[in-house]
Amino acid sequence: MSLVAPQHATVEDVVRDDAQDYLWTLNFGPQHPATHTTLRLLLKLDGERVVDAVPDIGYLHSGFEKLGEHLDYNQYVTVTDRMNYISPMANNVAWHTSVERLLGIEITPRCQYIRSIVAELARISDHLLCNGAVGLDVGAFTFFLYAFYQREVLYDIFETLCGARFTNSYTRVGGLMHDMTPLVIEKIRAFLRKFPKTLDDMDRLLNRNKIFIDRTKGVGILTKEQAINRSASGPIARASGVTRDLRKDEPYLAYKDFDFQVCCAPAGDCLARYLVRMAEMRESLKIVEQAVENLPAGEINVGINQRTALPSKKMVYSSIEGTISHFELTMSNRGFEVPHEESYAANEAANGELGFYLVGDGNDVAYRARCRPPSFIHFALFPDLIRGHTLSDIVAVLGSLNIIAAELDR
Repeated sequence: MSLVAPQHATVEDVVRDDAQDYLWTLNFGPQHPATHTTLRLLLKLDGERVVDAVPDIGYLHSGFEKLGEHLDYNQYVTVTDRMNYISPMANNVAWHTSVERLLGIEITPRCQYIRSIVAELARISDHLLCNGAVGLDVGAFTFFLYAFYQREVLYDIFETLCGARFTNSYTRVGGLMHDMTPLVIEKIRAFLRKFPKTLDDMDRLLNRNKIFIDRTKGVGILTKEQAINRSASGPIARASGVTRDLRKDEPYLAYKDFDFQVCCAPAGDCLARYLVRMAEMRESLKIVEQAVENLPAGEINVGINQRTALPSKKMVYSSIEGTISHFELTMSNRGFEVPHEESYAANEAANGELGFYLVGDGNDVAYRARCRPPSFIHFALFPDLIRGHTLSDIVAVLGSLNIIAAELDR
């Protein structure tokens, strides 16, 4: 017995008393291909109509936050790669931005620009996967191939920059692992020239595709009031008309130097979230182009006398100062001078506000390390977005939220 239900229906709206006995219970995931990762949903169905959905928070558990209290401020960057493995560069930047606020470190202008560049390239990579996967879930396989080819181009840039394609671990306290080489800049410029044409092709593939529009328009509506009240951020909130972007509202790194727009839409449905991400990729291209063409000269790490940034390999092997500094930062307890303070810093990651709360106790390991990942907030929105819709709408709504299971670790 299937009943027509309003968009934000409750269980009582969807199912009459005499139909309660006919509800089906269905596990959606973690093996379902449309979950893309280790996600689990417990569904209640009336025929093919979704009556209720219970997200299984923390189904994938690795103790990521607790590891932050056992690894030092440089070692933990490898863990942030695994929290959002779709855009790990952005997680690296967010972690060390928080650490540097706790330690009171001001990074160099060149480091600020390079971090801004890699964070925006990571945003593009994340949005390509999200929109590509949504297209694939609703049947647009060609669109998916266009998106994933460009991700390979970005992986090649990251590999040239730091030697790793996927888990980059690129940032360090007070600086970066490596400086940008002329080859990296050349590859970024080539990407800036070619990618806009691919975006145009992707727009033509889906923006007027009737099947895609029917599967996403008016589905999974999140109102502006709901987005604000439930702490939504990033493209999810901006697709509901919330004009908040930390890069504009609370500028960090070098974002105050760049000219770009905050992309918003009023509809709040799956289609709006797709369109916002497509528009944000074009704005990220603007930011990267401005940063590359105005990249400051100078050092990428703070001075060695501050005893915070790891010295270069050349300095370690050729000077006693470098050798001593490297030893103190990696093999002794005399490295970081950590205040007995607490701090919170957040970056505008691809999926929204990614923040780290840290408590220092004088040691080179955090006394407390807690994360505010966007997926943890957005997965809790899912039941209200899907109630009253059909089973086939789950893949569209879930894909538009771009939930990364590792960020749900609690």
